[in-house]
Amino acid sequence: MKTRAAVLHEVNADWSVEEIDLDPPKAGEVLVKLASSGLCYSDEHLRKGEMMPDPATAELLGLELYPIIGGHEGAGEVLEVGPGVTSVVPGDHVALSFVPSCGRCPSCASGHSNLCDLGAILLAGKQLDFTSRHHTHDGTDCAIMCCLGTFSEVTVVNEASVIKIEDDIPLQMASLVGCGVTTGWGSAVYAADVQPGETVMVIGAGGVGVNAVQGAAMAGARHVVVVDPVEFKRESAMNFGATHAVANLEEAFALVNDITWGQLAKKAIITTDDVDGASFPAVFQCVSKGGRVVLTAVDTFGKTEGIQMNLFDLTLQQKQLVGAIFGAANPRYDIPRLLRLYVDGKLKLDELVTKTYKLDEINQGYADLRAGQNIRGMVVYD
Repeated sequence: MKTRAAVLHEVNADWSVEEIDLDPPKAGEVLVKLASSGLCYSDEHLRKGEMMPDPATAELLGLELYPIIGGHEGAGEVLEVGPGVTSVVPGDHVALSFVPSCGRCPSCASGHSNLCDLGAILLAGKQLDFTSRHHTHDGTDCAIMCCLGTFSEVTVVNEASVIKIEDDIPLQMASLVGCGVTTGWGSAVYAADVQPGETVMVIGAGGVGVNAVQGAAMAGARHVVVVDPVEFKRESAMNFGATHAVANLEEAFALVNDITWGQLAKKAIITTDDVDGASFPAVFQCVSKGGRVVLTAVDTFGKTEGIQMNLFDLTLQQKQLVGAIFGAANPRYDIPRLLRLYVDGKLKLDELVTKTYKLDEINQGYADLRAGQNIRGMVVYD
């Protein structure tokens, strides 16, 4: 079938909105007509080449990086299923998870399906059999972001990435839980393990950060301090449960030192667009003895230099640095759970969407994101 998609043909190029050819689903795959797609900063990392290995490494691994269809936050309706699919049928409403979960590997079986072994294929951008269902008009295979490619009006994904949801949940809001909402919320509730009465810092108040704020507030944090240089984002964070908002880490240290009577923040969650390794000493300075810093922000693929840390302080103050993918959440459990919290009025999703765009306006959407004008932009399909 024919559909339209936003395709990236090379690093630092604009998204090219064009007609593509889409094959029907094969065994274990699902054809989904999408209602919308969130505009996440990870796709900006993809555009800048920061989510991909260098060309030499890609060649060694047998990866064809471009062209690639972006997008990894989507929800829609199942149109067709391939042989062997049992969890959904045509007509079902589904949310797509950017991390697939098989339910059988050691990570899934131990309750850590965000670390499913199928995640090894995410950078390949192919189906699980390492072939493509998406093709440009000249027949060239297209990779798809996180095995999803939600910048396509219709897409084929593996059943492992598909979560059935209830029909009364707005599909546009359901698209947000496939990455940003769950990643931020889980970074506070699971990865940081925020406890009632704690003081929590959230560094970066974009689409992931404000959901870390929601998670920390829901977990019972006494103070939720947001750090972001953009005034619009600081003001927006106050509507999601932040108690304080400052522009930089120097202001944050003075504030948390004051409001905790010198005990400092118990938890800090880094959700910035880019990772600033030089800021780590200032972050850890704001964290108490036995405190935890959660790194949710994504740095450049393969980067090993640039992180500055006081290891003496880390050991003697018994502080922790913890990485988190998908907020340490479990897709098949937490996506439906968060959507029910939304329906019950306990989780804000509508308020996250600053502006909606047509697919043809996707480059403007990312220009607005880079300019700090959106908490979450969203492409809405007809």
